Amino acid sequence: MRLRSLAAVSLIALACARAPTPRAAAAAPGAGPADYFPLAVGNEWIYRDESPVLPPAQRGNERTVRIVERTADGYFKDTERGELRADAGCLHDRTRRLLCGPIAAGTRWTSIVSASSTERYEIAGVGEAVTTPAGAFQGCVRVRAHNRAGPDADHVLEITYAPGVGPVKLETFSVVGSAVTPQVRAVLRAYRIGGK
Repeated sequence: MRLRSLAAVSLIALACARAPTPRAAAAAPGAGPADYFPLAVGNEWIYRDESPVLPPAQRGNERTVRIVERTADGYFKDTERGELRADAGCLHDRTRRLLCGPIAAGTRWTSIVSASSTERYEIAGVGEAVTTPAGAFQGCVRVRAHNRAGPDADHVLEITYAPGVGPVKLETFSVVGSAVTPQVRAVLRAYRIGGK
């Protein structure tokens, strides 16, 4: 999964109709979107595909995403052709805003990705604990994105960001009526930030 895929491709398969999980009301004082996704050339993340739609024998494939350059206009380009930049208020790619401040449960924003598609985002959880094969992460922020797929259908994407690490978990769901179907699940297996 490329960084772009984590958001863009997964937005194709979004959806979630779960009850909100308990969470803290706000992030660490002064924390901003850039604190949850360190962008620098050389940073690297390895994700394991645990998608429930795959047969068990096909789960476990891994994808490495490495930032390889910074473009003239300030975007960080990765090995999967994704491009991200953190500005004062938001972390975004060239099409959508992925994480916006203030970092507090309930913060909402939208991204218009085409004439017929508007994605609605919300910080669904702050101060969460997440465990993946890469370790246990505290103080995580979970962002939920909704995209209408039809009159009675939604796609939902949830990305959980760990401070100083980046995305540690990604899940997508398809919701048709009251039926929720998990689709994509990727978890962080390893990472290297700042040459570490």
